Amino acid sequence: MDIEAFLRRRGGVARTETLRRAGFARTRLDKAVAAGCIVRVRRGVYGLPNEAGVLGFALQHNALLTCLSAAPAYQLWTVEKAGVVHLSPGHRKAVPGTVTHGRILHPVHPWLPVAGLADVLIHAQHCLPVLEALVMVQCAAQRGDVTLEFLRSKLAGNRNARARAVLNHVIPRADSILEVLANYHFRNAGLHVRRHVELPGVGEVDFLIEDCLVVETDGATHLEAKQVKKDRTRNNATVIGGRLCLRFGYDDVVHHPERMVAQVLAVLEQSRQGAFSAT
Repeated sequence: MDIEAFLRRRGGVARTETLRRAGFARTRLDKAVAAGCIVRVRRGVYGLPNEAGVLGFALQHNALLTCLSAAPAYQLWTVEKAGVVHLSPGHRKAVPGTVTHGRILHPVHPWLPVAGLADVLIHAQHCLPVLEALVMVQCAAQRGDVTLEFLRSKLAGNRNARARAVLNHVIPRADSILEVLANYHFRNAGLHVRRHVELPGVGEVDFLIEDCLVVETDGATHLEAKQVKKDRTRNNATVIGGRLCLRFGYDDVVHHPERMVAQVLAVLEQSRQGAFSAT
């Protein structure tokens, strides 16, 4: 394996000792740098010219990525990409222009300059808005990478109450980030919500609200022609089966949740007033 392929498999950056253990001698590193195949990020750290990114930044400052900045390393769901780098520097001196997090208490990533998953999630619960932290925890928990019981045990006491509250919104199964967010907003509005309900002639629906309104959350795949046809058939079957149906896309759920909830409430109110009755 050449140096470039080795670095690419490790996120685009590595320490000199890691490269040497893999069989890359100093002369070979020097030749690769001279050829422009790799760059010397700082003393003892090498990376690919265009791929080191925040990983190289972390190594440059002898720190570990954590919180939102570490989400890509663990393939965690996120609402937004990290704008500011989140670091755990391991020393008192904060890195200017970054969000500084506390000590690392759990095993770190095996080869990347990234905090361990447990610390990443705990830092996120303390640092991020509820929904940002929730989707990261939801992703890790439903994959079985971490348990809610473990996280709760690490967040005891009154000072951790806000962080611990995030765990109350994790659901047993979510097929997408949109389901997590929509479920949070519907329940926060005081609605009776059932998820992944199997309806005769329709199949499994994302949400059944107040036992009369079906709500579906549509990701990018629902824009494909084959899926549009399938969704239309399911919508018709839902109405024939005696229930109403609303569909919301990414922009609705992520950027305009208040409008989404208002529309749900409006349909429910009209239903209570008999607006959809034949009489």
